[in-house]
Amino acid sequence: QVELVESGGGLVQAGGSLRLSCAASGRGFSTSAMGWFRQAAGKERVFVAAINWRGGDPTYADSVKGRFTISRDNAKITVYLQMNSLKPEDTAVYYCAARGGRLSPSPHEHDYNYWGQGTQVTVSS
Repeated sequence: QVELVESGGGLVQAGGSLRLSCAASGRGFSTSAMGWFRQAAGKERVFVAAINWRGGDPTYADSVKGRFTISRDNAKITVYLQMNSLKPEDTAVYYCAARGGRLSPSPHEHDYNYWGQGTQVTVSS
């Protein structure tokens, strides 16, 4: 069982930066691939980024590649999403998710076992 709590969202102007954090508790974080997804108002939740349980093999959606960076600190049982050069279209609720069992990162939300409650990111133009 892994519990996830996101933080770090807020309101930022276009071109600005935010760093999201996802703090985990419970057993299994250190052997879980972690992903970030987002859901804009009225739209489906989509993949943003993912990282394997060792902190390698980062993958990104094309829409954020070169602007966002996913990382993790297993000692702090936290995964991060550094978001730079933010655009209004990045506005969404951002969710972190865990995929246990030393499995590979995945862009598919149905592959993840545990989800946080989300944090709102709003980018103004």
